Amino acid sequence: MSELSDEELVLLSKNGNLDAFNRLVERHQGAVYAVAYRLLGERTAAEDAAQETFIAAFRGIGGFRSGSVRAWLLRIAANQAKDQLRARRRRPSVSLEGESETVERTPADAAAHDPVDAAVQRARQEALQEALLALPFDQRVVVVLVDVQGYDYVEAAQALGEPLGTVKSRLFRARRRLREILLAQAELFGLERRLEGRGTP
Repeated sequence: MSELSDEELVLLSKNGNLDAFNRLVERHQGAVYAVAYRLLGERTAAEDAAQETFIAAFRGIGGFRSGSVRAWLLRIAANQAKDQLRARRRRPSVSLEGESETVERTPADAAAHDPVDAAVQRARQEALQEALLALPFDQRVVVVLVDVQGYDYVEAAQALGEPLGTVKSRLFRARRRLREILLAQAELFGLERRLEGRGTP
């Protein structure tokens, strides 16, 4: 089934073909997990959100009409992450911080050759994740989709179910806020030298 398109797999899934749906899961689980992790900041929570995403998708696939399957799944993932954050606020629990990890890991060979550089890269990833989590959810999700995961504005708008103009304005505000947060750690990111080189205040 690897040669089938998403649309063909969806059609088969609607007809009760579990293998087709499992293929969709295999094809998109990495993207779903990555978005959930960036939105939640915790590995275990992201795994739970990804699992719930595909359960919801399986239950609701009969209602999928057309468009990007990935965007549809990412919309479900964003909603699952948002629900988790709401539940977390209602039921404060022990932090899972000890279980968190960055999505992009420093390669083992790089760490072996230059452990200082590997430590700096990890610190940057952690600072970026903390900055993302400091954003309001509606801004965080658009930054994750466009700037972190690299989706274009159109697919991000589809995933969020928002007009293109709304996505662009949220992204503008989010980028401005992220810049303020990261400039407070300019030395870590080497931003001072870059900004001085461009003559930017």
